[in-house]
Amino acid sequence: MASLEVRRSPPRSRRQLEVRSPRRDKYSVLLPTYNERENLPLIVWLLVKSFSESGINYEIIIIDDGSPDGTRDVAEQLEKIYGSDRILLKPREKKLGLGTAYIHGMKHATGNYVIIMDADLSHHPKFIPEFIRKQKEGNFDIVSGTRYKGNGGVYGWDLKRKIISRGANFLTQILLRPGASDLTGSFRLYRKEVLEKLMEKCVSKGYVFQMEMIVRARQLNYTIGEVPISFVDRVYGESKLGGNEIVSFLKGLLTLFATT
Repeated sequence: MASLEVRRSPPRSRRQLEVRSPRRDKYSVLLPTYNERENLPLIVWLLVKSFSESGINYEIIIIDDGSPDGTRDVAEQLEKIYGSDRILLKPREKKLGLGTAYIHGMKHATGNYVIIMDADLSHHPKFIPEFIRKQKEGNFDIVSGTRYKGNGGVYGWDLKRKIISRGANFLTQILLRPGASDLTGSFRLYRKEVLEKLMEKCVSKGYVFQMEMIVRARQLNYTIGEVPISFVDRVYGESKLGGNEIVSFLKGLLTLFATT
């Protein structure tokens, strides 16, 4: 009787095994945009490149809030270039806030994990495979990018903005004791069901929304892992952080302190 020859595939590297999931997980990226015409093509190209090279199953959901600079037109072209199975444009008629943009995007997300990030190139997609490895290692409910731990950092900001950011993070640590080093960052990976639950609980809008998400996660005993990231100031366009946002942040911080 002839012997049966079993051919084995060449062994993968440890890093490949850590990123590729046997359950073929799918990752939905929620990408809110407002006046990101110049940045959007590059961030989408970087995302596609990172996912493709790592063998990660993905979709990118662009939520444009009626950008007057033609961001929606660019998104429509990207949808044609990469295919509507990979790029999904789900626009809204006007700017309605970051929290509601995520809620809108979640309605169309088909992945079992959701990644939130900025479209202005301040968050580099090269960190996403590390987010996924971290989540698998610790079975975390949330993995958050941090500028304030390990080799994380901020590049391109002037001294004034660095002081504002550091001061805001210091205040949140003192008042809320969240168990995470970067509450105001917006580069995170969530289990989809965890994000849905947190969105039901959160009431904040704008920049305070990200902070409340972590505080509510702590209340609900969700686990949080962190990955140090390099945050780079936007390449094109103007920062959306102004005096009104700072006042709103302080009000939101005090509200969370009083109610949590």
